[in-house]
Amino acid sequence: MTETVVREIERKYELPEGVVLPTLDDLPGIEADPAADVFELEAVYFDTEDLRLATHRVTLRRRTGGDDAGWHLKLPAGPDGRDEIRWPLGRASRSVPTELKALVTAYTRGAALAPVARIKTTRTRRRLRDPGGSVLAEVVADEVAGQTLGRESTVSSWSELEVELAGGHAKLLDTVEKRLRAAGVRRSPNASKLARVLADRMPDARSARAGRQKKKSVAVVVVDHLREQAAAILEYDPRVRRDEPDSVHKMRVATRRLRSALRTFKTVVDRDATRSVGDELKWLAGVLGEARDLEVLRASLGEKIDATPDELVVGPVRARVTGHLAKQQAEAREHVLEALNSKRYFALLDALDDLAENPPLTREARNPAARALPQTLRRSHRRVAREIDAAVTLPPGEQRDHLLHEARKSAKRARYAGEASQPALGKVAKQFAGAMEDVQESLGAHQDSVVARQVLRELGMQAHLAGENGFTFGLLHRGEQALADGVEDRIPEVREAVRVAGRRLR
Repeated sequence: MTETVVREIERKYELPEGVVLPTLDDLPGIEADPAADVFELEAVYFDTEDLRLATHRVTLRRRTGGDDAGWHLKLPAGPDGRDEIRWPLGRASRSVPTELKALVTAYTRGAALAPVARIKTTRTRRRLRDPGGSVLAEVVADEVAGQTLGRESTVSSWSELEVELAGGHAKLLDTVEKRLRAAGVRRSPNASKLARVLADRMPDARSARAGRQKKKSVAVVVVDHLREQAAAILEYDPRVRRDEPDSVHKMRVATRRLRSALRTFKTVVDRDATRSVGDELKWLAGVLGEARDLEVLRASLGEKIDATPDELVVGPVRARVTGHLAKQQAEAREHVLEALNSKRYFALLDALDDLAENPPLTREARNPAARALPQTLRRSHRRVAREIDAAVTLPPGEQRDHLLHEARKSAKRARYAGEASQPALGKVAKQFAGAMEDVQESLGAHQDSVVARQVLRELGMQAHLAGENGFTFGLLHRGEQALADGVEDRIPEVREAVRVAGRRLR
């Protein structure tokens, strides 16, 4: 059996009694189906006893009826979107398919999945089409009856409206919403039918605590940032398991941002209390980095071979590069999956949950963000400036390469600090983050060249020992050296850019 993945972009609305829905067929370039389709749907929702999936906007259900009957796993994908992974119903078994169960491992962490709600829906659907007949969106009016399952059972019923994009532009949602608002229809406060059914059981401690926090304190800015990155790690976990493009990179970035924040904002969140979490984040970033770096290197070398004239590609160069790196990539992928299924990883996720709920704040956390954050950015800037200044005093070689790499890492941390500070500092933080990103990318090209040269030298030696001509590997090596030399020639410009960024923080 195979899965189907659908990007679901929709908005939900309350449907008050007595409201007459507009036809929507008079919208510019829109034709509404004259007749509606009616479906009887029934879905049983699965979650842990403490609703770990629902808490994170993840939905797992078994639906019958309609034209999409089957198992559905919905994962967050932006404010209005979710990715819906569909799996066939299979036989009469109502057990969650192993494949879908594996994708929510980061949320369940060994806890059992069981039915938590049953929802029956009478759905009336009309489709909005363009003049050529292509479906742009679906507008569905639902009569809903929901029931919680478990030790205590409650029943509720209501009416709602959903507008889901099919092939249209996202602006169509705004156009339709404007017309609905004019008719007295308003957005639903519930993210999903399940959220409404389980509303009395959903945890709300975080929102209550957040409301008690002092507004505009540096703690609010920093803790919100920590929570966002912890949530991103969870969000990308199932995508990494499915090997989606760029998923490893994004999960690694969230891991690095979180670790960097714990180090950078140590005057806000007690560093001694979070040191072990930081160490485990370093471990996870390292495992993800192994896979990501090989992915980047393979793509980079492939592009450079493509750009080399055919007459200069001597021997099975591409095959040797692919064979060498593909094997390493497969091993790195295994390491990632082993890590994501380990007790160590689950312990880290538990620690991140605790950090989000009970951050170990210092006395300085109560300081105003507008005063505290610029000081932090200035400290981050000074470190970058010191390391670049030290690097330029050295002649080309391994020691200089090392210092430039350290400067790159410091620039990345400074960039992350700037991005985290944007909610409080606005344009100043955004400009600083942008300047540090430019420095990071410039020095990153240098470090990428250092790594590529090491691999090319190894491959050239392997080709030579196999009786092949190593000319092309030497040519590529020289190209990487020229790239690194070019970066080093521009270091005075990078140095000046760092100085300018620092002056803007004064």
